[in-house]
Amino acid sequence: MMATVTLLYFASLREAAGLASERVDTAAADLQGLYAETQARHGFQWPLAALRVAVDGEFARWRDAVPDGAEVAFIPPVSGG
Repeated sequence: MMATVTLLYFASLREAAGLASERVDTAAADLQGLYAETQARHGFQWPLAALRVAVDGEFARWRDAVPDGAEVAFIPPVSGG
């Protein structure tokens, strides 16, 4: 089943993708699969274990399904000071 989602990228992921967000169609069964598709498309270097994922503004689990119409954010570690 296909889902259309809006992906949001932050920090180094935004730099690697060259954009802050994009709308994509996916057949991924879960958020982990969606990240794998996105990682292959943009060449992201972050491993899954280093990232957080959020759906519609709420943190989610990588094994959660990809909801059609959702806003999905991939969030890399951020250093601050």
